Amino acid sequence: MSIWYFIFILAAHILGILLFFLLLAFIGYCVYIKYVHMKYDHIPGPPRESFFLGNSPAIRRVMARDGNGHDLFLEWAERYGSVYRIHVLHYVLVCTTSPEAIKEVLMSSKYPKDLFLHNRLFNLFGQRFFGNGLVTVIDHNQWYKQRRVMDHAFSCLYLRSLMGTFNERVEMLMTKLSDFADRKVETNMLEQVNYVTLDVITKVAFGMDLELLENTSLFPKAIETCLKGMIYNIRLVFFQFNPKNWPFVKEVREACKLLRSTGAQWIHNRKVAIKSGGNVPKDILTQIIKAVGKEEGMTKDDEEVMLDNFVTFFIAGQETTANQLAFCIMELARHPDILDKARKEVDDVIGRKRDMSYDDLGKLVYLSQVLKETLRMYPTAPGTSRCLPTDMVIDGVHIPAGTIAMFSSYVSCRLDKFFKDPMEFNPDRFHPDSPKPYYCYYPFSLGPRSCLGKNFAQMEAKVVMAKLLQRFDFTLTPGQSFDILDVGTLRPKSGVVCSIRHRKQGA
Repeated sequence: MSIWYFIFILAAHILGILLFFLLLAFIGYCVYIKYVHMKYDHIPGPPRESFFLGNSPAIRRVMARDGNGHDLFLEWAERYGSVYRIHVLHYVLVCTTSPEAIKEVLMSSKYPKDLFLHNRLFNLFGQRFFGNGLVTVIDHNQWYKQRRVMDHAFSCLYLRSLMGTFNERVEMLMTKLSDFADRKVETNMLEQVNYVTLDVITKVAFGMDLELLENTSLFPKAIETCLKGMIYNIRLVFFQFNPKNWPFVKEVREACKLLRSTGAQWIHNRKVAIKSGGNVPKDILTQIIKAVGKEEGMTKDDEEVMLDNFVTFFIAGQETTANQLAFCIMELARHPDILDKARKEVDDVIGRKRDMSYDDLGKLVYLSQVLKETLRMYPTAPGTSRCLPTDMVIDGVHIPAGTIAMFSSYVSCRLDKFFKDPMEFNPDRFHPDSPKPYYCYYPFSLGPRSCLGKNFAQMEAKVVMAKLLQRFDFTLTPGQSFDILDVGTLRPKSGVVCSIRHRKQGA
């Protein structure tokens, strides 16, 4: 017998052993999935479409047509009640709209961010994204250390000092809109408010001038690409393994690299300024450096955490506010009576002033209601999740320890058991004398891990909307949809295309 015969026999035996162990692993995985099904089958929820894939085919169909996944979750909440389960492979998510559960879990620090979401946001298709930044870090002590330092960049005193920058950057938007009005050119308002919010965050948070309203930049596209990649990475676990998706996966990785390489350069420049004793602002960039706890001798991991927070604030500080503004413009254009009431308040409070003061913002009570109602119908960061470390009973349903619990402000705020006529845009729901919704309205999340920048975001939104209402009339161009595009955050699919006109004096 030749040596090749023995090699063939040996290879066949090795292959047989490998196939045997693969078969055992497959059988073991099937048994585990069956165990998971039995563990959660007492919880109501949509029927699984596949033994292995669970409910992910339904989610995939929605995403394939650029639909809003949260409308599917809303449909399931209406059908199955305040507690229901979703199966994705061997993962089970329990969604709840129970105000008592929302209060218990989100208001407490003993329910950590879930590991599944952390892993899907830590990197995008192998390229580090949010990492262990403030939004995603799981360890409470690490989170608390970062949050305590970052609080200084969002203190009331510091926010007051930003009014000059807010006024300056929003005036640039007003100039651009004035040009559109003069030329009678229709404009995509989502695109314009994206530019101004990105200009604001880069100037206020990082001390840099992009001036996107006057120049082009790769940043808006990079952010959009990362967000789209994020939602695919979370909801379609095997997305990156499909060869037809590889060009997009590569694009997402390059977008992440662009954001992080830019952050590395900006952080380096600021560290040099700090080391030389220069007068540096107490902005987010300075706080990001201080959050690590040392300015010299940083480890590679320290550098990565700084970049994690750079990307976190860069995206979170721009994207959600821009989307809120676009939705607000869309709804005001659809409701002339509400628009007139908001405009009258603006005229009464700021008149023809160019620069708004911090005190002016507090007097724009009805505009605040409009912005809150916008976030009720269109919570741009629509939900959050937590891990339940112990068994829990929610509305009479037993939830096993280790379960990932999902909370959707979008779903809660569109249920008529919490809001009468939920699809009606009605700012009076948030009148100071109206009853406050009980743990079902949380566009900035709740509790210790609520959004750090919510006051910053609403200040900025008020300045933009007040100046827009002060100077321009706007109408929606016919034929566009009012659909919602779900890219992790929610944005108007149409872009809110408007015809802009100068307001007539005295109008």
